[in-house]
Amino acid sequence: MNQSRRMKRMQRHHKRGEDKNTSLNMVSLMDIFTILVFFLLVSAANTEALPTPKNINLPESTADKTPKENIIIMVNKEDILVQGIPVAKLSSINEKSATVIKSLLLSLQEQATVQLKKSKTSKSRPGVTIMGDKSIPYHLLKKIMLTCATANLTNISLAVNQKATDKV
Repeated sequence: MNQSRRMKRMQRHHKRGEDKNTSLNMVSLMDIFTILVFFLLVSAANTEALPTPKNINLPESTADKTPKENIIIMVNKEDILVQGIPVAKLSSINEKSATVIKSLLLSLQEQATVQLKKSKTSKSRPGVTIMGDKSIPYHLLKKIMLTCATANLTNISLAVNQKATDKV
């Protein structure tokens, strides 16, 4: 029986697939995965995120700068915490008391000396990031900021949640 050219071509094509000596070259695939893992490790190490406790509801903003490694002051509805350690109760701080919160001042001065010992350059003073619940009164935020300035920590940042911007 006479076969058409198409049938002959199909038979040659199927015979090529039956070659038992062909194998997948895994070297280049392993190189790609190694580069991918290295890239993911490097990019994951560069991200800095502030701890977000569940009892603090941060305000929203369109901030673009990433947070620096600062002394973190958390203010919730009950306490003032410095680096996660409670230093003052909000019930003991009232509007008409002194402009500086003594226990916060002592803790900030202690943390500033620790941060200066950690950093290699003694020229730059550490900064402060205030993570305050959005329901805290302004007079309390003002007292905290004045206490930071009294402790010679004038680089003050306020932590906020970044909200999506509508780009047209």
